[in-house]
Amino acid sequence: MKVVFFVHCFFPNHFYGTETYTLELAKHYQDFGHEVIVVSAIFQGEPRQDVLLKQYCFQGIPVVSIDKNHLPHSRIKETYYQADMKAVFHELMDELAPDVVHVTHLINHTATLLEVTQARGIPTYATFTDFFGFCLNNKLENAHGGLCAGPLASRLNCVACHLKAATDAGGPGGILRYAKYPKVAEAMAYGLDVIRRFPGVCKGPTDGMVEDIVHRPDILSTLYNNAYRAAVAPTHFLGDAYKKNGISTPLYYIHFGVDIDRAAKPVRSREHIPTIGFIGQIAPHKGTDLLLSAFNRLSKGAARLLVYGPADQDRQYMESLERLADTSLIEFRGTFKKESMLTVMADLDLLVIPSRWYENSPLVLLNALATHTPVLVSDVAGMTEFLNPGINGYAFERGNVDSLYQYLHKLVSHPDDLYALTETTNYERTTKNMAQETFELYSI
Repeated sequence: MKVVFFVHCFFPNHFYGTETYTLELAKHYQDFGHEVIVVSAIFQGEPRQDVLLKQYCFQGIPVVSIDKNHLPHSRIKETYYQADMKAVFHELMDELAPDVVHVTHLINHTATLLEVTQARGIPTYATFTDFFGFCLNNKLENAHGGLCAGPLASRLNCVACHLKAATDAGGPGGILRYAKYPKVAEAMAYGLDVIRRFPGVCKGPTDGMVEDIVHRPDILSTLYNNAYRAAVAPTHFLGDAYKKNGISTPLYYIHFGVDIDRAAKPVRSREHIPTIGFIGQIAPHKGTDLLLSAFNRLSKGAARLLVYGPADQDRQYMESLERLADTSLIEFRGTFKKESMLTVMADLDLLVIPSRWYENSPLVLLNALATHTPVLVSDVAGMTEFLNPGINGYAFERGNVDSLYQYLHKLVSHPDDLYALTETTNYERTTKNMAQETFELYSI
């Protein structure tokens, strides 16, 4: 069988959870005796390829890269449905002739891909790794920074999110600059929905912006429900969120797997200082600042903190963290290769995932559990589904520095209890288990 994966970006320049998941499926499918190809993309604004379509190979996997700089989007609708991509996909389908298409992320490709596979009768499947199918910002986060259930019937909560995000990114000027205040962004969303109908505004850019956001959930749900034969949801929380927001694609719950040495963690000496770790993107929605603020409240010398992640992802945010890290007990260690995960985890007595948004089965969480590293996570369902409190870790109140500090203080004040958690912390599921179960969906 020939399986073509579509993912928004890929190795070697992009190497986070969805890209890793796609690579692991592709490698196992090859091992099972099937032909695989990954179709990826370069984001608009990233370094430009000399041609629209470029082929390369990564770890034995053939890759086709689409450079979106050659087909840039000019309005919001084109971030989720870009008609200009249809010709590209028809060309690719002619050339690649897949038996199955498996989409692990639609960003960059947009839902026109689903129109093409449906028109050609190509069996198409998906793995839902975030909330792209119904949420404008993919994170289920509202304009206030709180958790969201999805688009309202009016979709104006989504318009408010867009205005707030655009202002935070230095976008609109004039009166729209006040959208940086969430309540103002909400009021503006309702105001724009009214004035866009006035003569002189109707059919203009303001009307188009609101229209694109309002129609997004309906366009995507229609294409998802018609094109996908089945989809993988790695957690019940994510699957339920899609169901509640109009996606009726048959869902199958398949937990991600991880491949790592599951040897026992090294025994700690009496002189050992409890070591806390953070691994991931260094960005506000990941809550790295919450961890540093809570850590700073601990008694001097009670623990040390190792922060792993790219320092250049959000330079302004990183600078704020560096100001918080006024002790040698906090170290920023940059990124590391996947092969070094075991070594990194061996040093940690506790991994903290303090995310403000709805994390969904992050691979770093699964790697921690597999290496017998207890975890302290925000109390959001995409992570607590893997948590057995007091056995493999704990959950604190999302966004609450006081709650995070209380757990940290409890754990580092009783290090023997913390170290004992390593004996009851585990995760046995491998990527081969995951790939076998995923491949079985194609017979549906």
